[in-house]
Amino acid sequence: MMQIRDKRIVVTGGAGFLGRHIVNRLYEMGCTTVFAPRRSDYDLTMQAEVGRLFRDLRPQVVIHAAAVVGGIGANRDNPGRFLYENAMMGLLVIDAARRYQSEKVTVLGTICAYPKYTPVPFSEEDLWLGYPEETNAPYGLAKKLLLVQCQAYRQQYGLNAIYLLPVNLYGPGDNFDLSSSHVIPALIRKCLEAEGQDIEGWGDGTPSREFLYVGDAADAIVKATIHYDSPEPVNIGSGQEITIRDLLQKVAAITGFRGRITWDASKPNGQPRRCLNVELASEFGFRATTTLDAGLRETIEWYQKVHRPAAAVAAQ
Repeated sequence: MMQIRDKRIVVTGGAGFLGRHIVNRLYEMGCTTVFAPRRSDYDLTMQAEVGRLFRDLRPQVVIHAAAVVGGIGANRDNPGRFLYENAMMGLLVIDAARRYQSEKVTVLGTICAYPKYTPVPFSEEDLWLGYPEETNAPYGLAKKLLLVQCQAYRQQYGLNAIYLLPVNLYGPGDNFDLSSSHVIPALIRKCLEAEGQDIEGWGDGTPSREFLYVGDAADAIVKATIHYDSPEPVNIGSGQEITIRDLLQKVAAITGFRGRITWDASKPNGQPRRCLNVELASEFGFRATTTLDAGLRETIEWYQKVHRPAAAVAAQ
């Protein structure tokens, strides 16, 4: 078990959706020196900037949560950018951790790294069975490369680098921009803003996904940083699967949407199924505790509170 309370900890992407929850969880654990550098301070795609970050902050523990990511549409529209920036950030941060002798590095991958037709539930040993689903393959492969780097640096340099594979995350503070958001925030926003109009889902609604509440994900990441020291990648998820069609019906019910739901089969479905085998995460004491219904309600309540229409506020 690593004692992290008095360590100097850097959370890359610490000002982002997941990163903020990780930082908060570290403070709850009693950590006193936690840094969440922004891209405006240090551009992690530039080697000189990464070196400057490590010289300035001298991290003993690094949690690499920074990523350029989005839903199916964003992945389809930005394959080159998502591949380049995610690969460069990870490669440079992990190498700097080695050069500046950080004690521990926790790297967050993605389940987009899994092959398109991975047997369900996805097990960590299945990562290399084939090519990822085409719309998110550049992003998934960029992140997958970091697993290889973690294992190679452990073998050659003795770097204590671990690699986690979080499933689709959601929760308060998520990205609700319809041009780049993931499926849950997109569906929530569509249902809340429909105002009696029909809403449209992408694809045919048959693909399945597994979702993890962001607070649970942060808990898993901190627990792994403290307790897990092995080279094998670890799935982080809830172990529960739901189709996109059923998810939309659930979101509609919670938001009170009463309109008609249509599906645009010309839009991509993405990977056919996603559901993880999460047994390995129990080695460091993680088990998801937030049900999908409870997490959706909290996310919807947060969105309604933070993004209330200006007209409604003015009318009070």
